[in-house]
Amino acid sequence: MISILIIVVALIAVGLLAYLIVNFIPSKLKPLVSVILWIIIGYLGYNVYSSIMKPINFNKQKKVKYAKVIENLKIIRDAELAYNEVNRKFTSNKNGLITFIDTAQFALTEVKNIVVTEQRGRITVDVEKRVVDTIGFESVKKSFEGRDYKNMFKIPGADAEFELKADVIEKVQGVKTSVFEARVAKDVILKGMDKDLINTEKEALGGVNIPGEYITVGSLNEVNSNGNWPPFYDGKKESSDKK
Repeated sequence: MISILIIVVALIAVGLLAYLIVNFIPSKLKPLVSVILWIIIGYLGYNVYSSIMKPINFNKQKKVKYAKVIENLKIIRDAELAYNEVNRKFTSNKNGLITFIDTAQFALTEVKNIVVTEQRGRITVDVEKRVVDTIGFESVKKSFEGRDYKNMFKIPGADAEFELKADVIEKVQGVKTSVFEARVAKDVILKGMDKDLINTEKEALGGVNIPGEYITVGSLNEVNSNGNWPPFYDGKKESSDKK
């Protein structure tokens, strides 16, 4: 906003200078003053162009950085879900989660209905029951083929790692549920870029933007394994209803 005001003031000043050239500057000095005027106009034009392009370029670079970060968060989420499937809880142990992928196995099960005969007093009845049989095992690592899970906690383009926490919450009385959350602050990802635009980005409310100060997957307050990014980061079409 300040830069726009400066440009407006400068344009007014150029207009006044042009008026002075036409009406008050001696003819001998007009060529020199005209050159100076054109230099000022060129400088102002460059600043107008830069002020327009700065947020456009910021958004382009931001999306590229965010996409790389979100890809790692997706791997972390899938690792946590796999860990929970085997251990019935989530974990905050980063090294332990990587080791789990390398060594753990999923149980392959088969569900079938069988009929069993039960004696109920003097009556014999046939009862249908659902039985789950373990028919084999599959390496967890197979689910992560082609994905760089060993570096999933490293933030692309930054010398930092994602925060990872796990907890147990009780949303329904007497029912405790394990939850997890992985996140990174936006200013860590955008470090070195325009500070004013970073501050504006941290105040984003959502829609086609990622809301708040963090990019997050999971939640410590809700039973939720989703990320807080808009659908187009998952390869879905970006909404045309931009605000």
